[in-house]
Amino acid sequence: MKHDRVSVADRILAGLAKAHVRGQMRRFFRAAERAADVQREGILRLLRRRAGSAFGVEHGFRGIHNVRDFQSRVPVRTYEELAPYLDRVRRGETTALFARDERVLMFATTSGSTDRPKLVPVTPSFIADYRRGWNIFGLKALLDHPDCFLRGIVQVVSRMDESRTELGVPCGSISGLLAATQKRLVRKYYVVPSQTSLIADPTARYYAVMRFAVPRDVGWIVTASPATPLKLAKTAAEHAERLIRDLRDGTLSPPGEALPAHVLALLSERLQPDAEASRRLEGVLARDSVLRPSHYWRLGFLANWTGGTLGHHLRGFPAWFGAAPVRDIGLLATEGRVTFGIADGTSSGVLDVKGGFFEFLPPEESAGGGGHALTCEALEVGAEYRVILTNASGLVRYDIGDRVRVTGYLGTAPMLEFLHRGANVASVTGEKLTEWQVVQAYARARGSSGDAGEIFVLSPQWGDPPWYRLHVEPGDRNVPAERLATAVDEQLSALNIEYAQKRRSGRLGAVEVNVVPTGFLTALDRERQAARGGAHEQFKHQYLHASPGLDSGIPVRTAVPGSPNENDAGRSFASSPSGAREPRCVQSRDD
Repeated sequence: MKHDRVSVADRILAGLAKAHVRGQMRRFFRAAERAADVQREGILRLLRRRAGSAFGVEHGFRGIHNVRDFQSRVPVRTYEELAPYLDRVRRGETTALFARDERVLMFATTSGSTDRPKLVPVTPSFIADYRRGWNIFGLKALLDHPDCFLRGIVQVVSRMDESRTELGVPCGSISGLLAATQKRLVRKYYVVPSQTSLIADPTARYYAVMRFAVPRDVGWIVTASPATPLKLAKTAAEHAERLIRDLRDGTLSPPGEALPAHVLALLSERLQPDAEASRRLEGVLARDSVLRPSHYWRLGFLANWTGGTLGHHLRGFPAWFGAAPVRDIGLLATEGRVTFGIADGTSSGVLDVKGGFFEFLPPEESAGGGGHALTCEALEVGAEYRVILTNASGLVRYDIGDRVRVTGYLGTAPMLEFLHRGANVASVTGEKLTEWQVVQAYARARGSSGDAGEIFVLSPQWGDPPWYRLHVEPGDRNVPAERLATAVDEQLSALNIEYAQKRRSGRLGAVEVNVVPTGFLTALDRERQAARGGAHEQFKHQYLHASPGLDSGIPVRTAVPGSPNENDAGRSFASSPSGAREPRCVQSRDD
């Protein structure tokens, strides 16, 4: 699309901002040369700062003088084990984890391993570390793609105030807080108004994002999940005629639910007719019968996750975004940043040695104690580890649940590649389903008709969008398979806020039930136990598969001839208001 005009003042301010961030970047890369010392200095500084907190007093922070002291006095914990301290902070007792003068700006929310969402305290020092990591990532990416400087940025954020604690502290997305407090110069180049986060209907929201973004000179797109830019591009293509009309008239008339009047009024203030863009897109549509980002943007790069199972979404990028390179944003969670990407085309990123204190355990080692956890300089290239995190959020020796592989070193800071969440966690769009949640959802969906000994398997499937298939045996059930699919889908949404968000947005399809022959899953377990060896009582049935393809040995009956997914003959499609499939059932043949 047309180039946005850049004022002389913006160029001057951008030069000053670039110089400031260059300084941050130089300091970081110097720190990477002495990573072990930087990590040790950082953790001792943090412990001194919080020695007077209840947690600090209980664990003797004042008597900790080195990393070995820290590891011997403070055990590795899960979120659930830290929850009593976090609950005290939520109720207003900030000194449970923090110094007396530290404030909690908000609580960032993410899915927990049970039915209770995680609430992560966001303090000024935590947000400063978080922002510094983004600054270094962004400047390095822009230096590598200089044509993107002072051009539009498509960033999709969620609300920082989706709910509030009993004391009125906002709870929501940390991306919303970052966007709201970003420097004015940077905000000026966000082409999507933050008010689009107020749109609840996902189809309407994606459309509104593209209504603002399509006519602008967009240089790059930054999101967490790679499913998001694909969804944006497909929404604009699906509603191309409506989009062209809105551009011509200076209006916003998204499909889906009608926008609340106050939201429409806020967004309409930012709109004006663009007859030139409308005519250009109309010509493209007449010529090619489809609108793609390559028709209206000169993208320098896209920035999003590329590691683990999420990397499969990248297969759809060339068709929509052409040859634009992709840069991994790094291993970034609500609880904090672990790495950030410094090169295109790789899911490997450098450890953010200034953003927290990091320890690493072999994947099979239990979390309790963690006295033998390794520090960053001791990692073996090619080996896999679990990440243990301590940072300014109040989380101390926190088992974040992520598995990484060491791909090399930058100076003395390890380069890490994200592999997957914990062994019993599945996440194809960022939903992070745990096996506990799956078992609970199934039990609730079956209700009083459920059999405590009944086995099943929930396995993620690749498609457009991805979805989960629930393999069950016929059994003596009172709940028909069709209703079971809907009920499990609803219960997973109730138990996992990120699953619910992905379902509402259409990035994740509905659950499908596949009924296998009686005794099949039990026989499959026997085969696997025999292949692995060991005592029978040590074998544990897996109710959840972590990655697509792990259920390839389970038969699936063809439900819809000519399924668009050549690797999946069993997928059932039915349109839903959000564009995702409705829950369906497929019946497996007994032969």
